[in-house]
Amino acid sequence: MQDRRDIFLLLSLLLVILVYPLLDHDDFQRLVLGGLMFGPLVLATVKMAQIKGWLWPAILLMTCAVVSAIASTFFPSPTVVGLKWGILAAFFGLCASGLFGYLRTAHTIRDGHLYTAVSIYLILGLQWFALYSAFDVLCPGSIQHNTVAKADRHAELLYFSLITLSTIGYGDVVPVQGEVRILAALEGIAGVLYIAITVALLVSAYRPRDNSA
Repeated sequence: MQDRRDIFLLLSLLLVILVYPLLDHDDFQRLVLGGLMFGPLVLATVKMAQIKGWLWPAILLMTCAVVSAIASTFFPSPTVVGLKWGILAAFFGLCASGLFGYLRTAHTIRDGHLYTAVSIYLILGLQWFALYSAFDVLCPGSIQHNTVAKADRHAELLYFSLITLSTIGYGDVVPVQGEVRILAALEGIAGVLYIAITVALLVSAYRPRDNSA
């Protein structure tokens, strides 16, 4: 059952990332996208319930994220929309920290730990995506987009976050404000460090199993 929760979280994250460019076009499709985003929020909170001390902060941030998302639908002012993205970034950051602590304390590695490791990587991408979206709403022009159209802007930011996390960096979406440029640099550093540290943790957790053989 626990491994199923881990893979369901991973699949929900992949689903949101894959369908985001398809649904980021008009208001109705964005409502559908918001409903799909609710899945990873719930599944991540359920996963956090298995980690002592992390459940209530996750529930609080998830509730605030849902309320702010609903409020931004009816009151789409830059402040309310920016607040929504800021709360989402805080939620994803909390989940990444909690799940990484869960992964770090594992003595043996099951399939669920591998699913969790990949989920954390995607959650980091979503965390920075939410931060970029908040800056894009509150400080227009801080990120130079490939297109000036409002449609697909958030899909572009998700794409920018993922390629920055993986340190690919094609250069078609460019941060121009100093704070956002530093944020992008930190995401690239976080992506490299996460892979290096996680691989070391997984290898060290496998070592007792090899020695017992």
